Amino acid sequence: MTLSSHPKFITLEGGEGAGKSTQIDHLAEKFRSLGIEPVLTREPEGPIRDLLVRGDARWAPKSEALLHFAARAEHLEAVVQPALADGQWVICDRFADSTMAYQGYVQGAGPGFVSELYDLVVGSFAPDLTLILDLPVTTGLSRAQARKDGEDRYERMGQTFHESLREAFKEIAKLNPDRCVLIDADQGIDDVAETIWQAVSSRFDL
Repeated sequence: MTLSSHPKFITLEGGEGAGKSTQIDHLAEKFRSLGIEPVLTREPEGPIRDLLVRGDARWAPKSEALLHFAARAEHLEAVVQPALADGQWVICDRFADSTMAYQGYVQGAGPGFVSELYDLVVGSFAPDLTLILDLPVTTGLSRAQARKDGEDRYERMGQTFHESLREAFKEIAKLNPDRCVLIDADQGIDDVAETIWQAVSSRFDL
């Protein structure tokens, strides 16, 4: 099989400090060992990112969801869809499941509202595989707080918020079993990477 002729869109999701960035790097190395240079990207990106992840809360939940989908529309048009059309695999740090979990379930915009936005902005397009990294909230927050990158708005929302967020991601995985795989991220980095590769390689017969 020629991997480049069958490009896929893979997303990684999870709460704060779940290890998505680290695992994306490991996954990318696996693809490179097969002769494929994947496109690595993340959401939100661009000027909207700073509005959403830095400083104090300033938006109503529905407004935040709208901002995420505005950034998503640009991201899809400028990065994701051109890469896939060019035969490149795309690995993305967060996508619409984060909006569903954060704004839809936990912050109160409502799953229905987020689903309507998805249909309007994204349409029938969806990730080919979503890997949801799951680990205890205390572990994730400890990791996230150690980053000291200034993107700490969500980390400061408290234990209850993050426990609800973890449950929201589990619910998304449960509702979308054909697309989502729940990954035990409370392991060593190499063990998590191997679990992820098993999920990816078995899904796409690599």
